[in-house]
Amino acid sequence: MAHKKPTPGRRESGHAVIEVALLAPWIFFLFVGVLDFGFFAYAAIATENAARVAALYTSNSPEVAGDDTIACQYALGELRALPNVGSTVTTCVVSKGGITSTQPVAVDAIAIAAVDSVDGAPASRVDVTYQSLPMIPIPGLMMKQYTLTRFVEMRVRED
Repeated sequence: MAHKKPTPGRRESGHAVIEVALLAPWIFFLFVGVLDFGFFAYAAIATENAARVAALYTSNSPEVAGDDTIACQYALGELRALPNVGSTVTTCVVSKGGITSTQPVAVDAIAIAAVDSVDGAPASRVDVTYQSLPMIPIPGLMMKQYTLTRFVEMRVRED
């Protein structure tokens, strides 16, 4: 059977526009999901790093093992790149993990006695809690907002 040549007056376009119109919501939905996941993954990594840096400081000596204020400043230094921390947040909530709407970061530094530690040596434990920005929720997959808590325990250096 011979192929018919399109006549000059007859148009055969429009298929691509219909395909894009049908697939555009799915592409947008996937883009939003990847964007949200990127923000939450970065927040998790930054929170873990903030806990590590604060614990590294508090494990320098027994005198600073439970110093919440300085541990907060070290943790905030690591969390500065997060969108709701930036340079505007200068203090942390120190009420054992409580987060408020104005303070998205809580830091608790705890001096652990040798009797209570895992290896029998004095240790310092730092808990960092971060509450993320409200993002676009994806029902069944991602919530609108996450509260991340990470802790690090390090042996206190004895001179």
